[in-house]
Amino acid sequence: MNPVLRQVKNLRGYENGSKNSEQVQLGQLLVQRGLLTEAALALALEEQARTGQTLGRLLIDASLVKETDLVATLASQLGLSFVDLSDYPVDKSAVALVPDGLSRRYLALPIGWDGNRLIVAMADPSNVFAIDDIRHLTGREVQAVVATRASIQTAIDKYQRLNGDAENISAQASSTVEAEEDLSAIREVVEDAPIVKLVNVVITQAVADRASDIHIEPTEHDVRIRYRIDGVLHEEMRAPKNIQAGIISRLKIMADINIAERRIPQDGRVTATVAGRAVDLRVATLPTVHGEKVVMRILDKSNALLQLTDLGFLPENMRRYEQSYRKPYGTILVTGPTGSGKSTTLYATLNIVNDESKNVITVEDPVEYRLPNINQVQVNVKAGLTFAAALRSILRSDPDIVLVGEIRDRETANIAVQAALTGHLVLTTLHTNDAASTPMRLIEMGVEPFLVGSALDCIVAQRLARKLCDKCKERFQPTRAELATVGWDIEAEGGEIPIIYRPVGCTKCSRTGYYGRFAIHEVMPVTEDIERCIVERGQSEDLKKLAVAEGMLTLRQSGLRTVRSGNTSIEEILRVIA
Repeated sequence: MNPVLRQVKNLRGYENGSKNSEQVQLGQLLVQRGLLTEAALALALEEQARTGQTLGRLLIDASLVKETDLVATLASQLGLSFVDLSDYPVDKSAVALVPDGLSRRYLALPIGWDGNRLIVAMADPSNVFAIDDIRHLTGREVQAVVATRASIQTAIDKYQRLNGDAENISAQASSTVEAEEDLSAIREVVEDAPIVKLVNVVITQAVADRASDIHIEPTEHDVRIRYRIDGVLHEEMRAPKNIQAGIISRLKIMADINIAERRIPQDGRVTATVAGRAVDLRVATLPTVHGEKVVMRILDKSNALLQLTDLGFLPENMRRYEQSYRKPYGTILVTGPTGSGKSTTLYATLNIVNDESKNVITVEDPVEYRLPNINQVQVNVKAGLTFAAALRSILRSDPDIVLVGEIRDRETANIAVQAALTGHLVLTTLHTNDAASTPMRLIEMGVEPFLVGSALDCIVAQRLARKLCDKCKERFQPTRAELATVGWDIEAEGGEIPIIYRPVGCTKCSRTGYYGRFAIHEVMPVTEDIERCIVERGQSEDLKKLAVAEGMLTLRQSGLRTVRSGNTSIEEILRVIA
């Protein structure tokens, strides 16, 4: 039989069927590699004989063998190379040689070089038409390697769109546009198709990469585009300087911002559907010496529907917090720096306490997420609608639960405290470093200590930390000195040094070692003893000692527990917690 036809037959066999003897041979290969037991193979062959389904598909559907292991076994049998694209150092220059559409049509992605030969990962390396088209398009000889269908589709989504299309589009736009200064010329540039495509590609790729912010930053010689992913900025590309005005003006038009005004900061909002997901973009411009910088905060509406259990609460912290938000009145304060997930925690709490019998009203600046069945008020300082003014009106609207986006001044603080004392559940945020320093901050703002002690029911301090990448994280045993520097109580572990994890880096996590984020919490319920300490104007350190004695886990203690469970690293805890 022709070798190419044999490759087609075997590689497609686990999906499209092959002779029983060949399937038995495949099963024995999996057994020899330690990927399958003899007993599991026997049962699978019986099921295959009964249903007529292919052995490979049966094994995958029953989770007895991973698809990557199955395809790697078949490729090895045929003398072909197999690559796991989730952990392969893909060469972006190779990716850019083949357009996105062609890659998707053939499920073939260039991933690197072997001398002058172009290495192409393919779901079906025997597709001679695909190989011929890629050879003709690139002018290079093609060396085909095998990868799973799913991994190729994921890699195309990750690499093709920005690495190939965006740079090609920006080059195309640059070749047809001169640096424009007058308004009429800028309008023509903004309507130019390459500029529109480039902006769309940048936004789409940011959403695909899980970015929380997009930074468009003019420099002296070009335009830098960066994404904030898992709290850290990463440079994605640079665009030519002469399309700077077109990019920024296009974004201004999308956000309904005055494109003629470049001297002052402006704000706007864009609502869009990206890859089937509804997202809002909060757009802010800032004049700099090299032109206007634009930052877009990506607000994924699905985040507003997160459950509290998805946010990283330790079981003991969750129990303490739940005792507070289940009460019909009182104030719950969530504290932390900007970008620490305070709003997400409050929205997740609202999703639990909100029902048809409750009147829930929020006052926010800005309204980040539009929530169903909740009355949301947008602060408008120019029109006189401040937090305090809105809050006074809200209390005349018969609310059961009030969410105040942030306590910024004495008036807002006093009204929020009075609302809690008159039978409302008040959820709000404040910028403090930890839970124990929050009551003193309210007192410094002018709220009487006896009112602070009576109104506060629970204070939650939180930080966002990056999760270790499950694919590449590495087990290791630290030294006693390393644990001592972070305050790890080795004696509580029975005197034994624990095995923990550290970051390594792979293609899944973009070589950072981290993938995703979770919140670290410090939950301080206001008990009678803590209330007494507040009324007596006790110092923050006294409050902290009292809360710890009552069972509160500090931010660092909560962080070290997540290190012990393998979710993150000591270095990450030290990065986010002082």
